[in-house]
Amino acid sequence: ILLALAGTSLALTTKECRKLNNFTWEPILEVAKLFIGIFISMIPAIAILRAGTDGALAGVINMVFHEGQPVNAMFFWLTGILSSFLDNAPTYLVFFNTAGGDAVHLMTDWTETLSAISAGAVFMGAVTYIGNAPNFMVRSIAEDQGVKMPSFFGYMLWSVGILFPSFALITYLFFM
Repeated sequence: ILLALAGTSLALTTKECRKLNNFTWEPILEVAKLFIGIFISMIPAIAILRAGTDGALAGVINMVFHEGQPVNAMFFWLTGILSSFLDNAPTYLVFFNTAGGDAVHLMTDWTETLSAISAGAVFMGAVTYIGNAPNFMVRSIAEDQGVKMPSFFGYMLWSVGILFPSFALITYLFFM
């Protein structure tokens, strides 16, 4: 539907209209390139995590499980931190698989774990420009239009200061 709407808009608007709005394809292409790379990079991460406690990321597995049971606060924070530097969808997929990858089990027996993974992936994507596609798109469009934007780490400093207290409260209220 979105592609149909974009095509319709492109067909019905004049080049002059797009020129007056300073429309360019550069921000869209920049975001597309970044997210293609992100989705490709998740493939080895899933494979490494599937190795479990015998793999290179055994430390991560040991942080999210204690005596075979999920540590939901850690699922929330580790999913969230990874989501800040990847994207919601691949991060969700990585930790969904880390939690066993069985949708029925996660939706019935481990609902709090599934909630922790979902909340971490969605909420903490906002911590960086690249963790949330709209953040990156807005930054790209703004810079393309000549608007000065904070650097990657400048944005992250502001977002951590504003968002992390909320995340701590969410952890306490829902995952402890």
